[in-house]
Amino acid sequence: MAAVIDLTGSVAVVTGGSRGVGAGITRAFLEAGAQVVTCARRPPDTPVEAGGRTARFLPVDLRDPEAVDGFFARVHREYGRLDTLVNNAGGTPFRALGEGGAQRHARVVELNLLAPLTASLAAYEVMRGQDGGGSIVMIGSVSGTRPSPGTAAYGAAKAGLDNLARSMAVEWAPAVRVNTVVLGMVRTELSPLHYGDEEGIAAVGRTVPLGRLAHPAEVGDACVFLASDRAAYISGASLHVHGGGERPAFLDAATVNK
Repeated sequence: MAAVIDLTGSVAVVTGGSRGVGAGITRAFLEAGAQVVTCARRPPDTPVEAGGRTARFLPVDLRDPEAVDGFFARVHREYGRLDTLVNNAGGTPFRALGEGGAQRHARVVELNLLAPLTASLAAYEVMRGQDGGGSIVMIGSVSGTRPSPGTAAYGAAKAGLDNLARSMAVEWAPAVRVNTVVLGMVRTELSPLHYGDEEGIAAVGRTVPLGRLAHPAEVGDACVFLASDRAAYISGASLHVHGGGERPAFLDAATVNK
């Protein structure tokens, strides 16, 4: 999709855009012609490239509001505008609720909910005053729509992120559109850590109705679409990129029609 949507002349920021899903999103925007700035606390080993172009990296701790304000002020000063923010940075270790204490779980919420809020507030200050406004895309998760044992704080944060996006879409209209891409399982360089070898990854993929995990490029295509004029009347929406979701467990347990 990135190849048929032209974002030439636009400026996009992708948080956590240098690896995994974030790198797939960054490549999609590069292929669509956008200038892309990625950010994280640490620089990538190699820059993200696509379509003969390279994304720029700037370091920032997204949990530091003052640093975030300075980052977006720099983007505005050096590029003259900001058309799209993709709040991709986030994640969590596997940790049962009874382990680690409330403070560790609170840090997961801080990274996955408060940091996107902080970045969105700073981006809004740039977007609200420019011609054409802007678009903010939250990267959500199916963990926010179903029980998430072992990642409960992450799931709660993602549920909050989806609701936050809908509220932003109302408060910031018509200048800024805000949407959420709700992800299922995506195959990245970290997949072997979660699902094991190729056989394990394939077995997990078979639990998805479409029979496989998503590719980061497919997430990127969804983000490019929401950032483009083709989605000009889409705001406050949740776009599920999850291959059909998960097969209900009761279907496998039932004896009827077996």
